[in-house]
Amino acid sequence: MLIADSIQKRYPTRGDDLVILRSVSLKMAPGDSIAVMGPSGCGKSTLLNILGTLDQPSGGNLTIDESDPFSMSEPELARFRNRRIGFVFQDHHLMPQCSALENVLLPTLVSDDGGDGLARARDLLDAVGLAERVDHMPAELSGGERQRVAVARALINRPAVVLADEPTGNLDRTTGESVGALLAGLPGRQDVILIVVTHSERLARRFDRIFDLADGALNSR
Repeated sequence: MLIADSIQKRYPTRGDDLVILRSVSLKMAPGDSIAVMGPSGCGKSTLLNILGTLDQPSGGNLTIDESDPFSMSEPELARFRNRRIGFVFQDHHLMPQCSALENVLLPTLVSDDGGDGLARARDLLDAVGLAERVDHMPAELSGGERQRVAVARALINRPAVVLADEPTGNLDRTTGESVGALLAGLPGRQDVILIVVTHSERLARRFDRIFDLADGALNSR
């Protein structure tokens, strides 16, 4: 489960605090998927960073797999994030000197994968339609293929939660549709919680629920 309870984020200024998130609450179970929409600057990426434990909230509580990540030490939190949370960004962030297979394997270098990392990486690349491209370098892949590698990499450590920030923002419409379909199928196939931040209505409609982030709060449509 992922449970966000009254998450707040504010930044002190010389005057009143700058409030980004006022009170965001969310409860999701494995297999659930949501899209979060809203104008630029409304706090979508801030929310995603908090849910991904990359940033701490100013108030409220976050529970993932019955654990409070913000009560952990920095080394414990880094291990937790690596094992339980997968990230897909607008830019794929692949290592240019590594093959598709090596890029997918990168998160396993600091995790105890039980020795099945290589086999799982190949299975994931097969699942995202890249079985014939495992040895290709990022420069030899299309934009959509690079984003598919990024999706496979996000899944390699069997995360509980996958967070995607504008995952089709740099793709043309046809390629974006393909990656969107891939993402929409993840919760059912991989038994993960999926949260996608997007400006695309077409992409948002692929997921179970759509939320608008406005005035620091999530509102379900």
